[in-house]
Amino acid sequence: MCIHLVPQRIYQRRALKYRLPNAMLLLRHCPRLTWVGLLKTQSVLCRLQLRPGAASLLPACARWGSGGGGTRDSGPHIHAQAPGWGHLLAGLLAGTGAVLAYGLHRNQVEQAATTVQPVGATPAFPVYTQEEVSKHRTLADGMWVTYKGEVYDITDFVALHPGGSKILLAAGGALEPFWAMYAVHNQEHVLEILNEYKVGKLCPEDCKKQVVSSDPYSSDPPRHPALRVNSQKPFNAEPPSLILSENYITPTAFFFKRNHLPVPKVDPAAYRLEIEGLPNGPVSLSLDELKTRFPKHTVTATLQCAGNRRSEMNRVKQVKGLDWGIAAISNATWAGARLRDVLLAAGYVPGGTVRHVQFEGLDKDVAGTTYGASIPLRKAVSEEGDVLLAYEMNGEELPADHGFPVRAVVPGTVGARNVKWLGKIVLSEEESSSHWQQNDYKGFSPCTDWDTVDFKSAPAIQELPVQSAITQPEEGSVVDRSLEEVTVKGYAWSGGGREVVRVDVSLDGGQTWQVAQLRGASEEGQEDAPSPPLGQAWAWKLWELTVPLPEDAQELEIVCKAVDNGYNMQPDSVAPIWNLRGVLSNAWHRVRVTVSED
Repeated sequence: MCIHLVPQRIYQRRALKYRLPNAMLLLRHCPRLTWVGLLKTQSVLCRLQLRPGAASLLPACARWGSGGGGTRDSGPHIHAQAPGWGHLLAGLLAGTGAVLAYGLHRNQVEQAATTVQPVGATPAFPVYTQEEVSKHRTLADGMWVTYKGEVYDITDFVALHPGGSKILLAAGGALEPFWAMYAVHNQEHVLEILNEYKVGKLCPEDCKKQVVSSDPYSSDPPRHPALRVNSQKPFNAEPPSLILSENYITPTAFFFKRNHLPVPKVDPAAYRLEIEGLPNGPVSLSLDELKTRFPKHTVTATLQCAGNRRSEMNRVKQVKGLDWGIAAISNATWAGARLRDVLLAAGYVPGGTVRHVQFEGLDKDVAGTTYGASIPLRKAVSEEGDVLLAYEMNGEELPADHGFPVRAVVPGTVGARNVKWLGKIVLSEEESSSHWQQNDYKGFSPCTDWDTVDFKSAPAIQELPVQSAITQPEEGSVVDRSLEEVTVKGYAWSGGGREVVRVDVSLDGGQTWQVAQLRGASEEGQEDAPSPPLGQAWAWKLWELTVPLPEDAQELEIVCKAVDNGYNMQPDSVAPIWNLRGVLSNAWHRVRVTVSED
């Protein structure tokens, strides 16, 4: 049976009232405190003479002090004479003042106060049932949550929550499943903030009955240990840059991982793809129907995260987002049904009011919010758009991390629109209302900050700008002078199907340049494959340049920049393109290496 105590807020209002009695009570139960205070001041007081009138206080002090009973047989001894009782009086006053000052200080700095407790007792908090906690789900009723058997009233914190309104979803229940989802909360200072809002304890019976959701990331697939992890929950990682340019087709294990939510477990036999917004009503397709009713189409396409190379923007000024290096980009061969074919077979008729195709994933948070995005209709249904409902990657079924059993592959478009674990397609006049479409993955001026940003003022990123980076040698590495030359390698890619036609490389920070050799889909030693059709260059180019080491150079600043067939070029520095989310980072890539004479 739960026992209810006086609410803590009553304690807070009475806190100051109880400070003085508590201080005297502490003195009475701790006579050694006076003794310690006396010892610390004895050497000073011995040099002072008792002032007239002080002697009249001594009898009273002697009677108060005698209440302890007995005499001290060891340690410094205070004789029963006037100077000794002066010492006792001074110690008593000093000890009392110290306790009072300490009590008043605690009243100013503590959020929680307690009733008068016996010395050594811990503060008593009210005990609540889960039913009572569940009644506090609105700002009007107060918003309460539980965490590890404690109850917190977070009403006053809601407006301060850095994560916005998501905190409202936890009201009346346990924080554990939300904190498992958003691992950033597992920090000491977050717990300190939470403790300021503690109002009670959860009834022991309800603690036992409370079913706390298991870690939503517990079923995530295994990953290769060579990956550079940017975040564990959700899992986000990139391959080492040295690996990135070794293969035109990125091995699946090393393809960068970008997850916003836990990886869902999907039964392929029960899987259904729902299509809505059609003239004749919704259509539902199984995985087998996608594979057997529609021709299998294969596309080699590079996917790049909008935040690739964000770490370089962080060096200019801190931004919000994962600290990606240069490897949040990879290239794969995808296979599946063309989205155009599926939509036409499902009843889509060109010429209506539809302007956007929305994608909704099966990955979701504990509140049931799914990942979503959208692309323009013209891209979705274009014969040259090559948008796939992919079920294969590099000749095998999609791995769990990359969207099993079906994902959208939108060549030439930012990775955020290539929705994984695809569960629903909606043809609409409007863009997706998803957070990731409306309030993320947008670019802004360097002068825009979090106080002035208006996400509605900027379009959602679709096609990405031209990009290149150096994968070998790495920043800070050493080049042996005896080799007499240096080999520089990297990748280059441009969004929207624009083909990279040139990569320029400099060893002296951009003062002089040389043109690198581009390598496309051809095998080693073979001639390059012909250029893809105009507007359909979906895959990157790997490039390489071997040049003599400059004489007497002790350090090299290696720089690369790419040019696409629209003659779009990379900007020379990061500062002019800096933005608060750290997206679209495509300045000249710079790597500094040392030339060793040994």
